Amino acid sequence: MVTLTLAVSEELKHKMERFPEMNWSEIARQAFAQKIEDLEFLRKFKEKSKLTEAEALNLGKELSKKLAKHYVA
Repeated sequence: MVTLTLAVSEELKHKMERFPEMNWSEIARQAFAQKIEDLEFLRKFKEKSKLTEAEALNLGKELSKKLAKHYVA
């Protein structure tokens, strides 16, 4: 295993210290692993997609609007 040092704000550090029972290193490892999994999925999806970047952005905006309408209503 390799050691990695992260910088966090003083405010975040103080909030983390309020929960000493948490294994913050494990939480960070899981977050990194999940982010990498998400990015790999998006990369594969993008490689197979025939949408242009502009079309994908418009689709995302429309989806966001519909989701907001659905959950706000």
